[in-house]
Amino acid sequence: MKKFLMAAAVGTISGAVLTTQVAGPLLAQDSGSASVYQQLDLFGDVFERIRSQYVEDVDESELIEAAINGMLTALDPHNSYLPPEDADAMRVQTRGSFGGLGIEVTQEEGFVKVVTPMDDTPADEAGVEAGDFITHVDGESLLGLTLDEAVELMRGPIGSEIIITVVREDVDEPFDISIIRDTIKLTAATVRQVGDTVVIRVTKFTDQTYPNVEDGFRETVETMGGLENIEGVVLDLRNNPGGLLQQAVAVSDAFLESGEIVSTRGRDPQESDRMNASAGDISEGKPLVVLINGGSASASEIVAGALQDHRRAVVVGTKSFGKGSVQTVMPLRGDGAMRLTTARYYTPSGRSIQALGVSPDIVVEQPPRDPEAEEDETEDTPRNPRTEADLRGSLDNDSLTEDQIRQIEEERAEAEEAAQLRNEDFQLSYAVDLIHGLSSLRSE
Repeated sequence: MKKFLMAAAVGTISGAVLTTQVAGPLLAQDSGSASVYQQLDLFGDVFERIRSQYVEDVDESELIEAAINGMLTALDPHNSYLPPEDADAMRVQTRGSFGGLGIEVTQEEGFVKVVTPMDDTPADEAGVEAGDFITHVDGESLLGLTLDEAVELMRGPIGSEIIITVVREDVDEPFDISIIRDTIKLTAATVRQVGDTVVIRVTKFTDQTYPNVEDGFRETVETMGGLENIEGVVLDLRNNPGGLLQQAVAVSDAFLESGEIVSTRGRDPQESDRMNASAGDISEGKPLVVLINGGSASASEIVAGALQDHRRAVVVGTKSFGKGSVQTVMPLRGDGAMRLTTARYYTPSGRSIQALGVSPDIVVEQPPRDPEAEEDETEDTPRNPRTEADLRGSLDNDSLTEDQIRQIEEERAEAEEAAQLRNEDFQLSYAVDLIHGLSSLRSE
């Protein structure tokens, strides 16, 4: 006890002697914690004055929620407070079904920006495009609102109409789009055959994504008669806004035999994590092309980055969105939750995608929709011009066998199908053609 008192006395005397020399640093250290309490007192003072002196009665719980949200959104656009009803809605979304317009949005310099319209949703069918800025909802300006407040304005009963005002690059004037709200039922992934290529379309990373991919791939391969009849795989991640990290890892792992898929690094180095692939490639090494665009974000960038770094896939399309951060949803008292950025993620080569995105190996732009050109097409336009074979009494080709003629007709049908695909979806057509070329090189 004497030693303790002695040490305390010496410390006090030394502090008195050195005051003039180190007063600045000491005050700075003391004021660190003191200023926090002073700011909390300031917050309490402002809160009380608003509650008692604002021109109208205020809802105290709404004030607190707004303050919490302001604190979170000041950090970066991906943080937010989720009141109980929003927390429930978010949990429903990760299961793949919810009500709304079918758009993923973010906030950029105070404006609401469309990350992507989801496939086959009201927004997609109404013509909303990735990169659009939404300035008004039903005539009410969104400028100055938080992202959650803007999203709240876009919500409404299923079957009701909403008018959004959009500013689009290369369009001179803002314009309105009418959308009818509906239940958004997302199939996380679909698999289909295009020629001799398997096309896997992943729209979002929910808890159903990898099961959809695995089951759909197996069924499609069986329909095509086995892997030996497949030239390659196209993994379409365009307009995929992301979702669950573990599902992105599972989809990446499906095409990798080994190696790192992604690493996450948080504020505390001890909380860093590294996720690796396990043995087994569902395509057994078939050529793989990954399609991305400006609407591909977060989890979809993890997949594209991992497969690109391992040189397992050729990435085709345009630069992705560039969201390289990980959000953790933390339950709060009262059944609410908080979405907080807790880490950055890095591709296997150690690169961060934050604000940079994944750059494709081959840049392929998707031609913009041209509805006027579609309207100009008439039924009188000859889709299949007459040929020699259509002429009455024309000579037969006696140099080919029936099997050779049938093969030529099949090849012609495939070429016509490819031409139609180029008109409908140029990027996908390019990817399928690339698979065909890569498969031909491997077979030689």
